[in-house]
Amino acid sequence: MQKFIQYLKDVRLEMAKVSWPSKNEVSGATLLVIILSIVVSLYVFACDSLFLTIMSFIFKSGQLGQ
Repeated sequence: MQKFIQYLKDVRLEMAKVSWPSKNEVSGATLLVIILSIVVSLYVFACDSLFLTIMSFIFKSGQLGQ
């Protein structure tokens, strides 16, 4: 049990040394992640839609010749 108590004391000591980000830094990073997620999602959606259109055109063209 003594080792566990010492471990908790060491954890508390190390946590006091941590340089925590400010509220503004966290908010800015969160906003950046949200914006980049939306941009990447729109890009993937556009690529998927383009690929679907191209594939539909190819397969429809192939059926017309038969």
